[in-house]
Amino acid sequence: MGFAATCSLVAVDADGSPVSVSWSGDSRRNIIVWMDHRAVKQAEKINSYKSTVLQYCGGSVFPEMEPPKLLWVKENLQESWSMVFRWMDLSDWLSYRATGDDTRSLCTTVCKWTYLGHAHMQQMNEKDSRDMEACGWDDEFWEEIGLGDLVEGHHAKIGRSVALPGHPLGSGLTPTAAKELGLVAGTPVGTSLIDAHAGGVGVMESVPESDSEAKEDDKEAICHRMALVCGTSTCHMAVSREKLFIPGVWGPFWSAMVPEYWLTECGQSATGALLDYIIQNHAASPRLANRAASQHVSVFELLNSMLESMTSEMKCPFIAALTEDIHVLPDFHGNRSPIADPKAKGVICGLTLDTSEKQLALLYLATLQGIAYGTRHIVEHCNANGHKIDTLLACGGLSKNPLFIQEHANIIGCPIILPRESESVLLGAAILGAVAAKKYSSLSEAMKALNAAGQVIHPSKDPKVKKYHDAKYRIFRDLYEQQLSQRSTMAQALS
Repeated sequence: MGFAATCSLVAVDADGSPVSVSWSGDSRRNIIVWMDHRAVKQAEKINSYKSTVLQYCGGSVFPEMEPPKLLWVKENLQESWSMVFRWMDLSDWLSYRATGDDTRSLCTTVCKWTYLGHAHMQQMNEKDSRDMEACGWDDEFWEEIGLGDLVEGHHAKIGRSVALPGHPLGSGLTPTAAKELGLVAGTPVGTSLIDAHAGGVGVMESVPESDSEAKEDDKEAICHRMALVCGTSTCHMAVSREKLFIPGVWGPFWSAMVPEYWLTECGQSATGALLDYIIQNHAASPRLANRAASQHVSVFELLNSMLESMTSEMKCPFIAALTEDIHVLPDFHGNRSPIADPKAKGVICGLTLDTSEKQLALLYLATLQGIAYGTRHIVEHCNANGHKIDTLLACGGLSKNPLFIQEHANIIGCPIILPRESESVLLGAAILGAVAAKKYSSLSEAMKALNAAGQVIHPSKDPKVKKYHDAKYRIFRDLYEQQLSQRSTMAQALS
């Protein structure tokens, strides 16, 4: 078995008991969830030192990464800080809880902790051994930002050993963990993945057989793909043979998802969460929810159906044209990529006094399009900096919404492949177990064996659709530039 979880920060004492990371002091609150942005000031402080390790996370740490959160706890909860014996990513904590082996994942440590995976792999190659010694920590970085006590005792609190995802941990499930899970003691457990990265492992080789056969020996083929793992947020994963330093984008991360490839990790901090927010905070939301329940469909299915009817009623040439007067900048929880601005705010342009269900449907569509324009911005930015992405693969809850996927295809201009297995994150976690159990010799071999393509969604061939989205995309980009100007004006007024 394998574990995949959000990149949330876990605090435990020497006995493995929880230590509070909350103002309340409640020990049950011992995890800072991935999307918590309490550490914006700490991120700015860390970035001001301009450490060389920052070049491997887009030039700056983001509040969702672990160093800013750790610094926040040290500065604000000194008692808790002194009590913590282990700081762990959630998926590593689950693996440790299951096996008693405190080996951390190269995925979690590289992507969220500034661990230098390429330095780790280089030293392993020189030793020509299976030694999992954590040699990718930059002690000077931790000392410089005020967290030197984390690297005392050979990095005990943040990980003495680090291994590739799927590396077998300890002797497998401990008897205690096996009893709690209802499984067999000794069941192999593979080193973990972050949930989005597990989605990438579960989907990146999900290409039609004709494509995979034609490029079977082409190690470059996977470099033309980007995985969209769409849930509360959306993570955008692309790999390359060469390390690509892209401003505002996390990475390059060596072997953090696909072994022997550099990972570029982009993302939007609120996508599914944003759509939920827009719908639930509208005056028509209760009426819409009741109608959806009476028809035994989801709210999204009902909204999609309404938009199809409205397109016909209003004699629009295509469904996207309904939002001619409504534009949404979806940065309601900051901009993770490619601008890397945690202070960015959301914008809705084109509101009226209309509180009808139809107006909610339009706002929903405009928000969905805003999210897709954000992905277009990410793809264009990556391709302008060395990537050659021409195909998207989508998984996660939002990928099951056909309108969400079709609008993404139309707006970005790329085909989007949906995997045959609908739960790609779970497949990625299962692949870790398959590798740990020696069913496959490597993560890459398991991916090729277990990934499979399902439906392929192609962009519209109607030139009017492209022209329309190009225009709205320009407005989308302008909305952020206007926000920067407004921010500057207000800063001057308050200075």
